[in-house]
Amino acid sequence: MMQQIIHIETDKHNGLYDITSQITDIVKMANISGGMVNVYVQGATAGIMVQENWDDSVQNDVITLLRKLVPPGVWEHDAQDNNGDAHLKAGIVGPSETIPIVDGKMGLSTWQNIFLCEFDGPRNDRSIVVTLIESR
Repeated sequence: MMQQIIHIETDKHNGLYDITSQITDIVKMANISGGMVNVYVQGATAGIMVQENWDDSVQNDVITLLRKLVPPGVWEHDAQDNNGDAHLKAGIVGPSETIPIVDGKMGLSTWQNIFLCEFDGPRNDRSIVVTLIESR
């Protein structure tokens, strides 16, 4: 097993950030032929998603959908720190994704990338724990 933490700065209140290249570098560095990589964001107002990488339209559509499903300013938690919608969006998306490692590479398709989903930004530091487990 190998574990590494990467740090991402976000510049939007809600946005998807492509972190595939950072995860790819970690997988290459691990030099394992098979297993899995788990990508987990620390924080209750962000998520991790595997999604299409062709252009920004799908990422924009994800944010638009979540804004329509979970509008800001109407949640009980907003009385504490005005980010009830961010917590709910993060809960819907989830904090992690697990991707198989096949022949030393992530088993993503041509159009799949890994995204940090920010729902309460901008943030100076989002910590993402990357854990690799080698199959035997």
